[in-house]
Formats: sequence, C-alpha cells, structure tokens
Amino acid sequence: MKKSLFFSTSLLLASLPLMAEKVVVSTPKTAMVFEIEKGQEPQFLYYGPAIKGTDVDNLQKPNDGNWSRADLYPAYGANHTQSETCFAMRHGDGNLSTNLLVDSYSLSPISDKAPNGNNREGNLLTVTLKDPVYPTTVRLYYLAYNDVDMIESWTDITNGEKQTVTLTQFYNPLLPIHRNDVYCTHFHGSWASEAQLFEEKLQNGLFQIKDKDGLRNATANRNEVMLSLDGPAKENTGDVIGAALCYSGNFRISIDTDDSDYHYYFAGINPDNSEYHLKKGETFSTPHSAYTYSVRGTNGVSQTFHSWARKYMLRHADQERMILLNSWEGVYFDINHEGMEQMMRDIKSMGGELFVMDDGWFGEKYRRLTDNAALGDWVVDTKKLPEGIERLLSDAKKNGVKFGIWIEPEMANTTSELYEKHPDWIIKAPKREPVMGRGGTQVVLDLSNPKVQEFVFSVVDNLLTKFPEIAYIKWDANAPVMNHGSQYLSMADQSHLYIEYHKGLISVLERIRAKYPDVIIQDCASGGGRANYGLLPYFDEFWVSDNTDALQRVFMQWGTSYFYPAIAMASHISAVPNHAVFRTTSLKLRCDVAMSGRLGMEIQPKNMTEEEKAFCRQAIESYKAIRPVIQFGDLYRLHSPYKGDNLASEMFVSPDKSQAVFFWWKLETMKNQHFPRVKMAGLDPNRLYKVSELNRIDLKPLSCEGKTYSGAFLMQTGLEMPYVHDVEHSKKNDWASRVLKLEAL
Repeated sequence: MKKSLFFSTSLLLASLPLMAEKVVVSTPKTAMVFEIEKGQEPQFLYYGPAIKGTDVDNLQKPNDGNWSRADLYPAYGANHTQSETCFAMRHGDGNLSTNLLVDSYSLSPISDKAPNGNNREGNLLTVTLKDPVYPTTVRLYYLAYNDVDMIESWTDITNGEKQTVTLTQFYNPLLPIHRNDVYCTHFHGSWASEAQLFEEKLQNGLFQIKDKDGLRNATANRNEVMLSLDGPAKENTGDVIGAALCYSGNFRISIDTDDSDYHYYFAGINPDNSEYHLKKGETFSTPHSAYTYSVRGTNGVSQTFHSWARKYMLRHADQERMILLNSWEGVYFDINHEGMEQMMRDIKSMGGELFVMDDGWFGEKYRRLTDNAALGDWVVDTKKLPEGIERLLSDAKKNGVKFGIWIEPEMANTTSELYEKHPDWIIKAPKREPVMGRGGTQVVLDLSNPKVQEFVFSVVDNLLTKFPEIAYIKWDANAPVMNHGSQYLSMADQSHLYIEYHKGLISVLERIRAKYPDVIIQDCASGGGRANYGLLPYFDEFWVSDNTDALQRVFMQWGTSYFYPAIAMASHISAVPNHAVFRTTSLKLRCDVAMSGRLGMEIQPKNMTEEEKAFCRQAIESYKAIRPVIQFGDLYRLHSPYKGDNLASEMFVSPDKSQAVFFWWKLETMKNQHFPRVKMAGLDPNRLYKVSELNRIDLKPLSCEGKTYSGAFLMQTGLEMPYVHDVEHSKKNDWASRVLKLEAL
C-alpha cells in the first residue's frame, strides 16, 4: 500500500516508514509528484497541471515493459552503468560507484529573500540521500513558489569521507518526460546574431546543448529550452514545459532518448575539464534549474517566466526604465568633454533621461585610444577629459539628465599598468605564454583569486564612492577563457577554474549589490553573451546584441522574449548604414522595433537631421506613454518572423487589460505580397478599445485611427494593416511597420 502526502504550507520532517509515500510540491496551477521510500531511490511520478486526492494516489512508476525508469537522481556505478546519470564521483579509495538512497525528507513553508533581494514565499521539499557504504550525502531541493507557477530544483553534495573525493558529473535532478510527439525549442547564435530560434523533434539518441566559452554562456547556445509535448510548439495552445538553468558558466543540457518510454532531461554545469575535488566536510552546490508548465503553449511559458523574472530575478523590476543615449556607436573611442556634453544636450532635447559614456574614457600611462590598451587602469584619461568625471556629472546635471559609465572590470590588457604590477592575476595555462584576445592584448583576470575579486569590487566601489551621482553602469565582458589555467589555484585543482571563476564573480556582485542597491547596472558581454538567470538577479537589464540593425533585432528579440521580459531587453535606435550589417532601414522601423524593448539610442545625434530628431522626439514621447504597458504588461507573440512569410507581430497588454500596444513589422518587400490579418490577443472581449497609431508618417491616418472595436472583434478578426506607407515620393522606402495604442473606454 502506498500513502500519498500533499503539503503546501505545513511542515513535515519525515522519519520514513518502509512504505513508499507520494509527495506533492505545488504552485497555484502546477504540481510535481514524487514517490519517496526509505532505503530506495526517489522516483519521479508527474509534472503538469495541479492535481490532488485520488489522482495523486493513482499515479504509478513506469511499468511498461520497455525498461523505463523514473529515478530522480541516478548515480553512476551501483545501479546505473548503461544509462545517462545525474551524478558520478571517484571516492577516496578510487571506487567509481555510488548508490544514493533515501534517508529522509522534509516539506516545509519557506519565506526568504529571492536572488534579486525581494521577499518570496513558497514550499521547499528537501530529500536527503545517502550512500549505504560511503559517507556521501546528497540533498535534492525543490522550491515551489506560492504566487507564480515556477518550481526550482538544485542539489547539495557533501563529502563525509576522510579523504578528498572527486566529483566528475553533477547535473541537477532529472526530469523524465513521457515520449510522445515532443519538440524542443532552443536558441543558437553567434556574436551579433544571438538568440536565433530553432525547433526540432526529439529522436532516439542523445540531444545536447552546451557552452564552453568560460565567461559568456549565451552567445552561441542558451541554457533555456521549451519542450512541446504534443507536436510542434504553438503560441497559445498545447502543453509546454519551459526550463532554464540559472547559471552563468559552462553548461550542458542533455536529453537522452533510449529504448524506454521516456525522454530524460538533464541540465547542469558542464563537467568537461571541470572535475571537482571535494575535501572532507565540504559541500558542493549546483546551480538552480527553473521549470514551469503551460497548457497555453509557449506564450504561457513566456508569461510565467516574465512574471517570475520581474518579481524575483531582476533588479528594480517595479521601476520604469530610463530612456538613454549610449555613446558607443556615435563616437566609439573618441571621448572628450565637449562631445559628451553635446550628446547630453541632444538626448535631453529629444526627451531622453540618461546619458551613458561608453569605452574610451580611461588610461593614464597607457591611454585607451583603441581596444588594445588600458583595461585594468580605471583612471580618467586627463588628456581626453582634463576636468574628469566631475565635469561630466556637472554637465549632466546642467542638462537635466542622469549620467552612466562603461566598465569592463573582469579584463585587462597586457599593455596596462595593472598587468605590469600583477601579471599573476590573469588566467593563463601553467608554463605557457598567455593567449591574447581583443586588440591582440586582452586577457581575463582570474576571479578564483580573492585578490582579483577584491580588485574587481574596488573598480565599482571606487567609482561610486567618489562619484555617488553615477546612476548607471554598463558592465561589459569581451573575452572568453582563451586558455585554461589559474596562477592562483593549485596544480591539483586546475580543473576548478571554470566553476571557481563564476563563484568569485557572484561573490563580487553580491558585495556590490549589498553596498550599492540602487545603482542601475546593465549586463553586457560582447552583446548578449550573458543573458542568463544566473547573473540577471544582480543586474537591471542586458544588452541584447551589439547588432542594432532593426531587421535582425526583430529575430533576436523574438527569440529572447521566450524567457526574458521586455523590461530587461535594452533595444536602441541606431544610425544607418548599421555598423554591424551595413543595412539601411527607415528611421520609423528602427524606432518601432526599439520601442518593443527598453528604448534607448545608440547614435550620434549631431549627425541627424532636424527632421530625424523631431521624429525621435515624437517616438520617445509616445514611448513614455506606453512604457508601463511594455515594461510591466503581458507579452503576446502573434505572428513569428520565423514563419518565413516576411511578417512579424506581437503585442503587450496591461495587467488590467485597460491598455495594449500592438506591433506589426514587414520584414521584406515583394511585389504581389499577401499577408494574413493578424488577430490580437489578451484583451477583454467585452470591452471597447479605441485605436490610435504611434509614430505615424503617412499622409493620411489609418482607416482604424480613432475608431473603437470590441476586444472580441480584435481577437477574432484583427485589423487590416497597409503593406506600404502613404508618404511623399521622395520619402518612400521598402520598409513598413505599425505601432497601435489601444485604450479601453
């Protein structure tokens, strides 16, 4: 006889009987169910919509005759040698086998601080596993939130042996997924082409997504996936699991499909060249995995992740983001007082609120004239800025804007005073010369070294202590780990580098946030290289890509939106031809695309015409009116650019459904094109909405301008969008886009 236990608020510390018990961890609309029996391996039974009572009682382990298994945390050696496992280790005596059996468990309410510092409440299941032969203890954790349909899981591994043991594999707990017509949506890319969406059916064999960059784990492959359980993913219907690994370092996601009736989802730290030596009494903690289950397709997954991010994983997510001008694409390294103040005046005149001075402001003995010198020497270049940051702050105040600054504190150039003083601080393979990156001189500082951690903290601390008026920091990281080696770690522990680096980075960021909780910090790493939930709790936003081309941004921001809210996605209006792809797009398209994220500018305003400035002024004013809807509303992806029919559309709806913003972008112009009428979503079917177009350039208003429509009509039928703009012949071009504001009467 099996006994079922459902606890959402009460405390249970189980001294387990010999019979198996079913334990449920639940969110408002979802649940995971496990079977736990003392002396046995814990079993996974269910993940899906919330269930209880007899439905829980009737759940069974796999018994299909196809060698299916549902072991929650299989360890290599004792019972698992032929299948993929979550865990493997070499004991102090050399034994490679581990057998992890249930010793106890507890299910209790939890009230604590989320990673971003906000209060959270939920329920925490802790399952304690022990090896009956060796004093190895593993604790599995499942945290279910009370107010959002998110469950996090992670693992602690403690060595009780007298000798040091070696961990060779350390995935998070396993998630079995019953075989069906299951498709995996994942995101691949490259520098300036991040977050490209791919979807493929899970077949027999091992499907893997991995990163080995060392520092920037979101450039090529991202550590989030969606698993559509009943055929190719659909936006608003179908069962979909969303999974994110909250980690900033090397990762590996593996989905093993063998001869059983399950796909087995593994996610965790990439173990390649990262075996970890655990001394007696030490505990190794894995990063968290975050899961949600949607019966409303991929859009349901996205909305849950966005809500969770704004509440618990993103700094200041209840505050509207400022509209900024960043100096990089406008002047690159050509920094001076007059130029910076001119940009401040220009962004203020267009309605902006913040000016950010990017790379090129620092260096004394070695000046930052290009990208090959001065990283690490965070002192003002007095030849460029003779009156220092004080003048910049004074100019910002005079012009009525906030001031921000760019830093890259994890890096150095070999042409720097820092490197001359501390060549032992860089990542470098023992007995070998350092491998250089950007500019032929860039190297990475070794954050496994506490002295380096102190230095990186001091870069921010010195700036903000001396200049507390600095409102914004752009934190960049433009190099991978180019050669594996630590001059701080012992030779025996060189394999710890990738893991210890990120532990050191998190430690620094925690100190910064403890001392400077209010400063806005952007997470940048050669563009979108660090868009991950391992680092995001210490930042306010991330730079989606160094590619600001409006057309490619539609695709990149579409993919990014699957797991990240618009408030976190920095999206800027830039000059043409675009600096990355040299494409010339219309200013309207550039504004319309940038307005779908956190709006900013990446341009030299003095090179703009008065007409262009006037248009941007109008766009910024319009964005301020819709900013709360974009940054705090619910996203609905309506028509994917990946369909290949040259159309994309999405919309944002305020939580009370009183306001909405509809975006429509034509991606290519062909004669005799035929686009579908896009149906809207998320509105109240029983309310009337007045429609008005933002950023209008047409000589005549749209036929829907100023009219009212029911939410039901807009969702069932939609509005017809003209394929071209009705403008003077001299202003015609091959781009078309529309932004509609909807207000409920």
